[in-house]
Amino acid sequence: MERTTINTNIRLNLNKPEDRQAWEHLQSMDRKKYKSYSRAVVAAINDHFSRQKRLDNDPFLEFREKEDAFLQKILDTIREGLQSTDAGLAGLSALLQAAQSASLPAQETMTDENLDIAMEFMDSL
Repeated sequence: MERTTINTNIRLNLNKPEDRQAWEHLQSMDRKKYKSYSRAVVAAINDHFSRQKRLDNDPFLEFREKEDAFLQKILDTIREGLQSTDAGLAGLSALLQAAQSASLPAQETMTDENLDIAMEFMDSL
């Protein structure tokens, strides 16, 4: 007859920070999500080794995940900043228009005198 259930013990030394952290996670776990320590341990083991396998197959996975998290944080910060301003997007639009108009020099109209000077210059070439 084949065994369908295996019983094993986990020994946690609460003097070791990693063991204490694991114990605290088990104590504060969501009992609706994990009905027992066994379910939580099974989920953690499977998640850990699945991630390790993905990292072995794709060495840049962790880098991309960190980069995506960083970019998301930037977008969230910008979004919060726009929402917290009184004018919001309208204020940003006004700021951009002011910056554009300040950077554009005023165009002078060509007078007859300027045209004559330009023609003399061209003739001298």
